[in-house]
Amino acid sequence: MTDKSQLQYTADHEWVLIEGDTATIGISAYAAEKLGDVVFVELPEEGSTVAAGTVVGEIESTKSVGEIFAPVDGTVTATNSAVVDAPELVNSDPFGEGWLIKVTFTETPALMSFAEYSALIGE
Repeated sequence: MTDKSQLQYTADHEWVLIEGDTATIGISAYAAEKLGDVVFVELPEEGSTVAAGTVVGEIESTKSVGEIFAPVDGTVTATNSAVVDAPELVNSDPFGEGWLIKVTFTETPALMSFAEYSALIGE
């Protein structure tokens, strides 16, 4: 599990781990809890181009359907096939095995710190 205090966040409840020019992206535990039991995950194809703020995938739960937004402009370099095969990983390990995509980017995005995100969600 990644230390969630070392991550950056979006207002759309995605977490982002920046390593060099690669952003690993997932949804926060807060978002996973609000969604309920995740039963389906749709991710973009590797090699596809994404733009910050646009919808790049979908997460369906027993309660609702949520959209996954790209926090950066770039190219999808990896998708987590494990969450497609076992969507419950988004609930059980959102900051580890439940990651969603990796994107190579050229410009570092403006993201929230852990403290800013915690204030947003009231924790």
